[in-house]
Amino acid sequence: MEWFLGAGILSILAAIILDVFNKFKSSRCHSTICLVGKTVIVTGANTGIGYETALDFARRGARVILACRDEQKAEVAREKIIQATQNQNVVVRLIDFASLESVREFAKETIKTEKRLDILVNNAGVGDLPNVLTEDGLQILMQVNYFGPVLLTLLLLDLLKKTRPSRIVNVSSLAAKWARLEPEHLNHWSKLLIYSNSKLGNLLFTIKLASVLGNFGVSVFSVHPGIVKTEIMRTLPRLVRKVIDFFAGIFMKSAEEGAQTSLYVSLEQGIEHLSGRHFEECNVVPTYSTAQDPDFVNAVWNKTMELLEYETESRNL
Repeated sequence: MEWFLGAGILSILAAIILDVFNKFKSSRCHSTICLVGKTVIVTGANTGIGYETALDFARRGARVILACRDEQKAEVAREKIIQATQNQNVVVRLIDFASLESVREFAKETIKTEKRLDILVNNAGVGDLPNVLTEDGLQILMQVNYFGPVLLTLLLLDLLKKTRPSRIVNVSSLAAKWARLEPEHLNHWSKLLIYSNSKLGNLLFTIKLASVLGNFGVSVFSVHPGIVKTEIMRTLPRLVRKVIDFFAGIFMKSAEEGAQTSLYVSLEQGIEHLSGRHFEECNVVPTYSTAQDPDFVNAVWNKTMELLEYETESRNL
């Protein structure tokens, strides 16, 4: 039964069944918008959906910051993007979401060097990690998938506001539908639920941040990319990966297909009034029932700010 204990594996397999036809009806972003003069950040941009998202932005002429943990892999991705697009304005900036200090340093360097930030895509994530705490006292998978991206977004808000209209994209997952998140136990570890809980956290953060920002001119969206075969599967147990690989060619999207909804909400004109909403297949969809209770959303937000030791009042949020 070892394979059955992979983080979020029940959610992943159930999602494959529910999204069985997605590969064949995959929607696409058809925006022709030019991004020359714009600056974008894509986390986890060295592979998978993040790489394809960054590649598209570069093709449109943007200054693209690849926010990655592995410098060597990021530099390889950078060279591939430059070669494919002839856009030399692609840079690597290191960030490790397992360290909040690394997140703060990334934000500090970005604020220091960048005059604007038009799009932030919080794409980085992992599927399974050991049950250990980081140096910040947070469960590592929740920190990498949820707490770290939340802190990065909050630290870059002033730059996003300065650049408005600007956009924030949080890559969630259908796995959020099966989460069992308790506000008072956000840092609690459950092998089967931790991934789902982190993805629900992304969605809840989107809802709350959109309401907090109001008319600041910064739109926030969450997306489910579909069931995509990417390196997020690399941390799952070997037998689980084999099962997933078996279905991948038939049922799963390519990374390029999986990037389409992230690109849509990043680029589509006239959807600002949908800030805070959740998107699948380049369309707004009803959010999961677990995210429809305002008291629950607020409770998760408040506990998150407490664990991050982030004082929203003193930062004009």
